[in-house]
Amino acid sequence: MPALELAEVILAVIIGTLAAIVYSLRVLILLERRVASMEMNIQRVTSKILAHEMGSGKKSSSKKKSSRRKR
Repeated sequence: MPALELAEVILAVIIGTLAAIVYSLRVLILLERRVASMEMNIQRVTSKILAHEMGSGKKSSSKKKSSRRKR
């Protein structure tokens, strides 16, 4: 009987280890999705800023030059 109990303990350890691996992969996938979502938000914001700067690029550069000359 002691051999059977040892086999059960070993089996429980193996099953617990596999469960921990599956849980870790689940958490890793969730974190990857969050990071991808943050990257998309950053990309949207930078594209909006770029479009705004490209649209008003000449105006803002002339204002900057004139303010530098006044100093």
